Amino acid sequence: MHTPADWLERARAETDGAALHRLARSPYVFVRQALAANPATEPGTLLELAGTRDSPWNDNRLLLLLAEHPRADRTVLRAVLDVVAARLAVGDRPYAAVLALADRPELTPAEVRRLAPLPGASARLRSGLERRLAVRTSR
Repeated sequence: MHTPADWLERARAETDGAALHRLARSPYVFVRQALAANPATEPGTLLELAGTRDSPWNDNRLLLLLAEHPRADRTVLRAVLDVVAARLAVGDRPYAAVLALADRPELTPAEVRRLAPLPGASARLRSGLERRLAVRTSR
């Protein structure tokens, strides 16, 4: 691949799991985000992406994409939950990822509720989290 655009196009269009996994080592955060948005990306690759870092804004976007990914299994979602908890503990605000995790049936309400008392969780996030979990339990 010659340009960052080549990496991005491949991350968006590729369907081969092994090729997608190789792309996860890209130096470009937008490629990692494209992989997290690609429905063909396998859970092992998603798990690897959960451990990558760039900047708070890009990290929060990646965490949201991982939390929403249709192939994210319990292992991936637990890893995302742990990263989100660590970010909230230092005062960061991965709020969209928290709410997306609350919608995932692979995680128990108790697992997601443990995010509410962390320092970065605002009152608005806590109430949104409870609303999402209430909808889940009423289904």
